[in-house]
Amino acid sequence: MLELFVTGADKNSDKIFVTAGLTATMQSLGYSTAVYKPVEIGVIEKNGFVQSPDLAFVKFVDPYIKTYFTYMFKDKSNPLLAAAKEGIVIEKNNILADYQKLEDLHELLVIEGISGLATPLSKNFLEEDLIKMIDKPLLLVVSAFNADINNILLTINHAKEKGITHRGIILTNYPENPQNPDIKLLPRIIEEYTDVKILGILPKFNKAELNPSDLISEILGGVDLEAVVNIRIAKLQL
Repeated sequence: MLELFVTGADKNSDKIFVTAGLTATMQSLGYSTAVYKPVEIGVIEKNGFVQSPDLAFVKFVDPYIKTYFTYMFKDKSNPLLAAAKEGIVIEKNNILADYQKLEDLHELLVIEGISGLATPLSKNFLEEDLIKMIDKPLLLVVSAFNADINNILLTINHAKEKGITHRGIILTNYPENPQNPDIKLLPRIIEEYTDVKILGILPKFNKAELNPSDLISEILGGVDLEAVVNIRIAKLQL
Protein backbone atom coordinates (compact mmCIF):
# COMPACT_ATOMS: atom_id res chain seq x y z
CA MET A 1 0.00 0.00 0.00
CA LEU A 2 1.14 3.54 -0.79
CA GLU A 3 0.99 5.93 2.16
CA LEU A 4 1.74 9.62 2.71
CA PHE A 5 1.39 12.02 5.61
CA VAL A 6 0.25 15.43 4.36
CA THR A 7 0.55 18.50 6.53
CA GLY A 8 0.93 22.22 6.04
CA ALA A 9 3.66 24.64 6.99
CA ASP A 10 0.88 26.71 8.60
CA LYS A 11 -2.91 26.95 8.87
CA ASN A 12 -3.21 28.72 5.51
CA SER A 13 -1.58 26.07 3.35
CA ASP A 14 -4.87 24.88 1.77
CA LYS A 15 -3.56 21.32 2.10
CA ILE A 16 -7.05 19.86 1.69
CA PHE A 17 -6.89 20.67 -2.03
CA VAL A 18 -3.70 18.60 -2.24
CA THR A 19 -5.16 15.74 -0.22
CA ALA A 20 -8.41 15.64 -2.20
CA GLY A 21 -6.66 16.24 -5.51
CA LEU A 22 -4.07 13.50 -5.06
CA THR A 23 -6.55 10.87 -3.93
CA ALA A 24 -9.11 11.77 -6.62
CA THR A 25 -6.46 11.74 -9.33
CA MET A 26 -5.10 8.36 -8.24
CA GLN A 27 -8.68 7.08 -8.05
CA SER A 28 -9.22 8.23 -11.64
CA LEU A 29 -6.11 6.29 -12.64
CA GLY A 30 -7.53 3.07 -11.25
CA TYR A 31 -6.21 3.03 -7.67
CA SER A 32 -8.43 2.58 -4.63
CA THR A 33 -7.77 5.51 -2.31
CA ALA A 34 -8.63 6.72 1.17
CA VAL A 35 -8.09 9.73 3.41
CA TYR A 36 -7.56 9.35 7.16
CA LYS A 37 -7.67 12.33 9.51
CA PRO A 38 -6.54 11.18 12.96
CA VAL A 39 -7.75 14.44 14.49
CA GLU A 40 -10.18 16.93 12.98
CA ILE A 41 -11.16 20.28 14.45
CA GLY A 42 -13.81 22.80 13.43
CA VAL A 43 -16.46 20.21 12.63
CA ILE A 44 -20.09 21.26 12.23
CA GLU A 45 -23.48 19.78 13.02
CA LYS A 46 -25.68 19.23 9.99
CA ASN A 47 -29.03 17.43 9.98
CA GLY A 48 -28.30 16.00 13.40
CA PHE A 49 -24.91 14.63 12.41
CA VAL A 50 -21.39 15.88 13.08
CA GLN A 51 -19.56 16.52 9.82
CA SER A 52 -16.01 17.37 8.87
CA PRO A 53 -15.97 20.08 6.17
CA ASP A 54 -12.63 18.76 4.89
CA LEU A 55 -13.74 15.14 4.60
CA ALA A 56 -17.02 16.30 3.06
CA PHE A 57 -14.95 18.19 0.48
CA VAL A 58 -12.96 15.04 -0.31
CA LYS A 59 -16.25 13.24 -0.93
CA PHE A 60 -17.44 16.11 -3.12
CA VAL A 61 -14.34 15.79 -5.29
CA ASP A 62 -14.82 12.01 -5.57
CA PRO A 63 -17.55 10.17 -3.63
CA TYR A 64 -15.71 6.86 -4.08
CA ILE A 65 -12.76 7.94 -1.91
CA LYS A 66 -13.06 6.34 1.52
CA THR A 67 -12.71 8.69 4.49
CA TYR A 68 -11.86 7.92 8.11
CA PHE A 69 -11.20 9.75 11.36
CA THR A 70 -10.48 9.00 15.03
CA TYR A 71 -11.27 12.27 16.81
CA MET A 72 -13.54 15.15 15.81
CA PHE A 73 -14.04 18.39 17.73
CA LYS A 74 -16.23 21.44 17.17
CA ASP A 75 -13.74 24.05 18.34
CA LYS A 76 -11.26 25.07 15.65
CA SER A 77 -8.52 26.69 17.73
CA ASN A 78 -6.17 23.69 18.09
CA PRO A 79 -6.62 19.99 18.94
CA LEU A 80 -5.37 20.26 22.54
CA LEU A 81 -7.82 23.02 23.48
CA ALA A 82 -10.65 21.62 21.37
CA ALA A 83 -10.38 18.24 23.09
CA ALA A 84 -10.18 19.82 26.55
CA LYS A 85 -13.37 21.80 25.93
CA GLU A 86 -15.18 18.52 25.29
CA GLY A 87 -13.56 16.73 28.22
CA ILE A 88 -11.59 14.39 25.98
CA VAL A 89 -7.92 13.45 25.95
CA ILE A 90 -6.47 12.47 22.57
CA GLU A 91 -4.85 9.08 23.05
CA LYS A 92 -2.08 8.13 20.65
CA ASN A 93 -2.84 4.44 21.10
CA ASN A 94 -6.37 4.98 19.77
CA ILE A 95 -4.96 6.69 16.69
CA LEU A 96 -2.41 3.93 16.16
CA ALA A 97 -5.09 1.24 16.50
CA ASP A 98 -7.35 2.94 13.95
CA TYR A 99 -4.45 3.50 11.58
CA GLN A 100 -3.38 -0.14 11.75
CA LYS A 101 -6.92 -1.22 10.84
CA LEU A 102 -6.61 0.77 7.61
CA GLU A 103 -3.31 -0.71 6.50
CA ASP A 104 -3.66 -2.80 3.36
CA LEU A 105 -7.33 -1.86 2.85
CA HIS A 106 -6.54 0.57 0.04
CA GLU A 107 -3.86 1.07 -2.59
CA LEU A 108 -3.25 4.65 -1.48
CA LEU A 109 -3.84 6.05 2.00
CA VAL A 110 -3.28 9.75 2.63
CA ILE A 111 -3.06 10.68 6.30
CA GLU A 112 -3.74 14.38 6.78
CA GLY A 113 -2.50 16.33 9.77
CA ILE A 114 -3.70 19.57 11.29
CA SER A 115 -1.53 22.59 10.62
CA GLY A 116 2.11 21.99 11.45
CA LEU A 117 4.64 19.68 13.04
CA ALA A 118 4.54 21.36 16.45
CA THR A 119 0.75 21.31 16.76
CA PRO A 120 -0.05 19.85 20.21
CA LEU A 121 -2.48 16.93 20.19
CA SER A 122 -2.21 16.04 23.88
CA LYS A 123 0.38 16.21 26.66
CA ASN A 124 3.81 15.28 25.28
CA PHE A 125 2.23 14.31 21.95
CA LEU A 126 2.70 16.65 19.00
CA GLU A 127 1.88 16.16 15.34
CA GLU A 128 5.56 15.39 14.69
CA ASP A 129 5.28 12.52 17.19
CA LEU A 130 2.26 11.21 15.30
CA ILE A 131 4.23 11.25 12.04
CA LYS A 132 7.10 9.41 13.70
CA MET A 133 4.71 6.89 15.23
CA ILE A 134 3.19 5.80 11.94
CA ASP A 135 6.54 6.25 10.16
CA LYS A 136 5.36 7.42 6.74
CA PRO A 137 6.95 10.01 4.42
CA LEU A 138 5.94 13.63 4.80
CA LEU A 139 4.50 15.70 1.97
CA LEU A 140 4.65 19.33 3.07
CA VAL A 141 2.16 21.82 1.62
CA VAL A 142 3.23 25.45 1.48
CA SER A 143 1.09 28.39 0.39
CA ALA A 144 2.92 30.81 -1.87
CA PHE A 145 0.62 33.61 -0.69
CA ASN A 146 2.26 35.50 2.18
CA ALA A 147 4.82 32.71 2.45
CA ASP A 148 7.16 32.99 5.42
CA ILE A 149 10.46 31.55 4.17
CA ASN A 150 11.84 31.49 7.71
CA ASN A 151 8.95 29.35 8.92
CA ILE A 152 9.18 27.09 5.87
CA LEU A 153 12.90 26.43 6.33
CA LEU A 154 12.47 25.92 10.07
CA THR A 155 9.70 23.38 9.44
CA ILE A 156 11.77 21.44 6.92
CA ASN A 157 14.91 21.42 9.06
CA HIS A 158 12.99 20.53 12.20
CA ALA A 159 11.47 17.51 10.46
CA LYS A 160 14.95 16.39 9.43
CA GLU A 161 16.20 16.72 13.01
CA LYS A 162 13.31 14.54 14.17
CA GLY A 163 14.20 11.87 11.61
CA ILE A 164 11.05 12.38 9.56
CA THR A 165 11.40 11.32 5.93
CA HIS A 166 10.58 14.08 3.45
CA ARG A 167 8.83 13.07 0.23
CA GLY A 168 8.74 16.64 -1.07
CA ILE A 169 6.85 19.92 -1.13
CA ILE A 170 3.80 21.13 -3.02
CA LEU A 171 3.21 24.86 -3.38
CA THR A 172 -0.38 26.10 -3.40
CA ASN A 173 -1.95 29.47 -4.20
CA TYR A 174 0.73 30.14 -6.80
CA PRO A 175 -0.20 32.80 -9.39
CA GLU A 176 0.03 32.00 -13.09
CA ASN A 177 2.50 34.82 -13.80
CA PRO A 178 3.96 35.93 -10.48
CA GLN A 179 5.26 39.49 -10.44
CA ASN A 180 6.19 39.55 -6.78
CA PRO A 181 9.84 38.38 -6.54
CA ASP A 182 9.18 36.83 -3.13
CA ILE A 183 6.68 34.46 -4.78
CA LYS A 184 8.55 34.06 -8.05
CA LEU A 185 11.78 32.99 -6.34
CA LEU A 186 10.14 30.88 -3.62
CA PRO A 187 10.55 27.47 -5.34
CA ARG A 188 14.22 28.12 -6.08
CA ILE A 189 14.97 29.41 -2.57
CA ILE A 190 13.37 26.36 -0.93
CA GLU A 191 15.34 23.92 -3.07
CA GLU A 192 18.60 25.86 -2.73
CA TYR A 193 18.45 26.02 1.07
CA THR A 194 17.18 22.48 1.61
CA ASP A 195 17.60 19.16 -0.16
CA VAL A 196 13.81 18.78 -0.43
CA LYS A 197 12.32 18.93 -3.91
CA ILE A 198 9.33 20.94 -5.06
CA LEU A 199 7.10 18.21 -6.50
CA GLY A 200 4.22 20.40 -7.60
CA ILE A 201 2.89 23.91 -7.99
CA LEU A 202 -0.86 24.54 -7.85
CA PRO A 203 -2.96 27.69 -8.35
CA LYS A 204 -5.43 29.15 -5.89
CA PHE A 205 -8.73 27.25 -5.73
CA ASN A 206 -12.15 28.38 -4.60
CA LYS A 207 -14.17 25.63 -2.94
CA ALA A 208 -17.49 27.24 -3.81
CA GLU A 209 -16.68 27.34 -7.54
CA LEU A 210 -14.46 24.29 -7.91
CA ASN A 211 -15.17 21.68 -10.57
CA PRO A 212 -13.61 18.37 -9.40
CA SER A 213 -12.36 17.61 -12.91
CA ASP A 214 -10.45 20.90 -12.90
CA LEU A 215 -8.69 19.94 -9.67
CA ILE A 216 -7.67 16.58 -11.16
CA SER A 217 -6.41 18.34 -14.30
CA GLU A 218 -4.30 20.71 -12.22
CA ILE A 219 -2.81 17.77 -10.30
CA LEU A 220 -1.98 15.94 -13.52
CA GLY A 221 -0.46 19.06 -15.07
CA GLY A 222 1.20 20.65 -12.07
CA VAL A 223 2.36 17.81 -9.84
CA ASP A 224 4.97 15.10 -10.36
CA LEU A 225 2.52 12.42 -9.32
CA GLU A 226 4.93 9.52 -9.68
CA ALA A 227 7.45 11.26 -7.42
CA VAL A 228 4.74 12.00 -4.86
CA VAL A 229 3.51 8.41 -4.57
CA ASN A 230 6.94 6.96 -5.39
CA ILE A 231 5.79 4.46 -8.02
CA ARG A 232 5.63 4.28 -11.80
CA ILE A 233 2.05 4.80 -12.97
CA ALA A 234 1.38 2.88 -16.16
CA LYS A 235 -1.54 5.03 -17.32
CA LEU A 236 0.63 8.16 -17.24
CA GLN A 237 2.96 6.56 -19.78
CA LEU A 238 0.22 6.09 -22.42
